[in-house]
Amino acid sequence: MTPAPCTFTVFTPTYNRAHTLHRVYESLSRQTVRDFEWLIVDDGSDDGTGDLAARWQKVADFPIRYVRQRNLGKHVAFNHGVREAAGQLFLPLDSDDACVPQALERFIHQWESIPEDQRARFTGVTARCMDESGRPVGKPFPLDVIDSDSLTMRYQFQVTDEKWGFHRTEVLRRFPFPEDVPRGYLPEAVVWSRIARVYKTRFVNEPLRIYYTDQPSLMRGDGPERHAAAARLADLMVLNEHLDYFKYGPLAFCRSAAQYVRLSMHAGTGPAGQFAEIGSMLGKLLWMIAYPVGLAVYLRDRRTARRQARLSDHDHSITVSSRS
Repeated sequence: MTPAPCTFTVFTPTYNRAHTLHRVYESLSRQTVRDFEWLIVDDGSDDGTGDLAARWQKVADFPIRYVRQRNLGKHVAFNHGVREAAGQLFLPLDSDDACVPQALERFIHQWESIPEDQRARFTGVTARCMDESGRPVGKPFPLDVIDSDSLTMRYQFQVTDEKWGFHRTEVLRRFPFPEDVPRGYLPEAVVWSRIARVYKTRFVNEPLRIYYTDQPSLMRGDGPERHAAAARLADLMVLNEHLDYFKYGPLAFCRSAAQYVRLSMHAGTGPAGQFAEIGSMLGKLLWMIAYPVGLAVYLRDRRTARRQARLSDHDHSITVSSRS
């Protein structure tokens, strides 16, 4: 059955987060604006997430849609959600976070405060986050309300911390995450940066999302090699597409160049391949300057991985001996 159109699709991609997903459900149950649907895209969980969603569907006073896919990664789940969305505005809310009861109300207020004849130039509204104790997270925007874009905010104003906001669904359909990339975590900046070249965002210093610092990331404990092949693409984008912002933060570009070297080495792309991927002389120069640092960090990663493997083998040997 075709879902009813609504203002917001609150989208939650999830993988084995049944133990935290209740935060999203409880937050949405308390919203002061009810014109929304909750769309859950399950990226192959095996912890009973589907059963949990089915129970909530029976009792919730708002629409809940649950879609399951094979474990293909968050970026694929995001594209799936955008295709399925019935809302005009697409608001991602991670499976281990929450939001304040007035979140949707405040987002609508800020969106409607943009003159109607100008909204087509905007992709959405982005707000700040707070931690579970109510303390604002990260650096504020330079003004309480400012119309800009994510690239300017990142490089000129150096605001790079956790933020939260929606995009118009039709904009996201024009800018999908690439899916023909290696398996692993693909940073959202790959898409947000390209949207920023075309659309503005309204940034507001209201903390609307509750960002739980007590919840470990799904990637914590993974070695960098697991996500390197996909994650390196964000740093390559910096060297190929963002150099017009170089004057605002040369050190940030050097860090991206070093990270590109590090992750590329983990992904099996050697120096010649890295150099060939960079399309500008400035980008190539930054790569050459940063190469020794990136290589050193890569070698440190390798040493750390070998040490951890030896410790794991040692612990396993002790466990086996104790059982004999």
